[in-house]
Amino acid sequence: MLGNQVLVSAVMGWVVAQFLKTLIDFALNKSFNAERLVGSGGMPSSHSATVCGMTTAAMLKYGVGSFEFAVSFVVSMVVMYDAIGVRRETGKQAKLLNSILSENPLKLKLNAEVLQEKLKEYVGHTPLQVMAGAILGILLALGMNPYF
Repeated sequence: MLGNQVLVSAVMGWVVAQFLKTLIDFALNKSFNAERLVGSGGMPSSHSATVCGMTTAAMLKYGVGSFEFAVSFVVSMVVMYDAIGVRRETGKQAKLLNSILSENPLKLKLNAEVLQEKLKEYVGHTPLQVMAGAILGILLALGMNPYF
């Protein structure tokens, strides 16, 4: 498995991005948040780092005309589009719903559990976070290629 350059590049992209994300969160908030080690959202995008590491390694190993590169490239585009658009919109909706639940303007009889559990607001990425993850994944894959 360690001989599979494409897989190792993808996994390394994810691991390094999650580690950097945790360090950045620690520096900004002055506290360690273990959820950052595995959670989604934040800087850099581990989704982008993973798929760009995979795609770059597939390009280097099989070439841009290969089936492996084509599939990796399409998956990368879908993942990064989703990370920027759909996931960010989900976060906006969660923020609004949390605000509505906390204010309860309709005086709904809400279960105590509902009021205590907020919806996750930071599930997506900004374009900058996706770009940073993409660059990280590409650089890691290039750095792991013995022929580059």
